[in-house]
Amino acid sequence: MNKEIYVTKPVLPPFEEFEAYLKDIWETHNLTNLGKYTREFIYKLKDIMDVEYCITLCNGHMALEMILQAMELSGEVITTPFTFASTTHAVVRNGCTPVFCDIKESDCTIDVDKIESLITDKTTAIVPVHVYGMPCDIEGIEKIAKKHNLKVIYDAAHAFGETVNGENIAKAGDASMFSFHATKAFNTIEGGCAAIHDMDIMTRIYQLHNFGIMNEENVEFVGANAKMNEFEAIMGLCNLKHFEENRQKRKVLFDYYREALADIPGIKLLEYDEKAVELNYTYMPIFVNADEYGMNRDELTDELLKYGIHPRKYFYPLTSQFNCYKDSGYKADVPVAEKMSKQVLTLPLYTDLDIEDVKRICDIIRGTR
Repeated sequence: MNKEIYVTKPVLPPFEEFEAYLKDIWETHNLTNLGKYTREFIYKLKDIMDVEYCITLCNGHMALEMILQAMELSGEVITTPFTFASTTHAVVRNGCTPVFCDIKESDCTIDVDKIESLITDKTTAIVPVHVYGMPCDIEGIEKIAKKHNLKVIYDAAHAFGETVNGENIAKAGDASMFSFHATKAFNTIEGGCAAIHDMDIMTRIYQLHNFGIMNEENVEFVGANAKMNEFEAIMGLCNLKHFEENRQKRKVLFDYYREALADIPGIKLLEYDEKAVELNYTYMPIFVNADEYGMNRDELTDELLKYGIHPRKYFYPLTSQFNCYKDSGYKADVPVAEKMSKQVLTLPLYTDLDIEDVKRICDIIRGTR
């Protein structure tokens, strides 16, 4: 009988490391409200990301919502529909109109050559996504943003710890959001953070993430309860100690996948500059061209399931095709994104996945066609 292999599995630190922090929490009863471990975690994140300001939040989605709210954006925001629901929801929940830009087939990030045609006098920002951790064209986006006086907020949910030409990806744009959800290469159970380069925006997010409370008698802003708690913070502190070790373990699996699947007709892999970019290896997406491979993405999924292997159609459908948006009238001329969403299949990849299981998955994909 085949053992079940799922697309991801949360990484956990040695229990005794986590337990040591728990003893202190039990003694102090300090569970939340920017406790000492949350503050310590923030300081470590700032150092790792090499940014001026950072704030932790209860999850990555609220980090993105808080950034957008703090910037007081309005009108239209150019973004991509090839992403998780959070990206589009954060824009809409801030009262803005998402304008969907198509993506590049090479790496599934926003197509910079198509951004300017979507800019109107109502456009206030661009929210690109480092999808699967693949860095966007940061320089190209910055040139467009400066030319049209637009804010750039990166959805970097997949990209924690990554660098481009030696510089941490958190330094790009006006701000970035990172997710520390259990499915990521680095997690705090739930959680996330905002990396910001402007003190006023940082101050406003700080105010907003605790209901807009200024003091015991004054609530000045319509905020939310988006604070990270101490349990999430200590998970982050523990996992940070092992992040680089875990990254290298995932890289071995990632590299094996890419080498083993590279020459299979109809199986496409994402392209990136391996010399310039250091990934965190959270995801292993492939794209299945039925005409060349001999079966479509859904048929390959069914075949893998026979062997107890559970891949994920991530991202499918596009956010612009969700029931809550399909009749919205939002602009979405995105043929490349539609094509890629129908072909994408994310394969199992996690820190303690056995290399023999990766070999077996690759053999099934090679032998199925």
